[in-house]
Amino acid sequence: MFYASLANLVLILHLAFIVFAIIGGLLSLKWPRAWMLHVLALVWSFLVEFLMLSCPLTRLENYFRTMAGQAGYEAGLIDHLLSKIIYPGLPPESHIVLGVLLAIVNIAIYAFLLRNGSLAFTSRPYET
Repeated sequence: MFYASLANLVLILHLAFIVFAIIGGLLSLKWPRAWMLHVLALVWSFLVEFLMLSCPLTRLENYFRTMAGQAGYEAGLIDHLLSKIIYPGLPPESHIVLGVLLAIVNIAIYAFLLRNGSLAFTSRPYET
């Protein structure tokens, strides 16, 4: 029960990370320094997606599922669970197209934020 709960917690954190990677740039409208974490999340997401790297959150969830006596999964979280939701009926090659679309959308968001001076590049909360 304990390990199953930990596996579910990792799954929830994983899903939250994916949502943050998708829409995190918009958080910079409210919190100007959010872009720093979001860019790191985007870079990691692109590396995992395009270089077919194994995500440590998937490995951690599988470890906890195995410890709980449950079956893990061989593919990453996207392939195992989210492909049915995010990519219903789409061929595997569409992952790259959607990844490029995600990049274009986030580039547009950041271009807008840069043009309007909405991004914080300093740790000082107020300019004097």
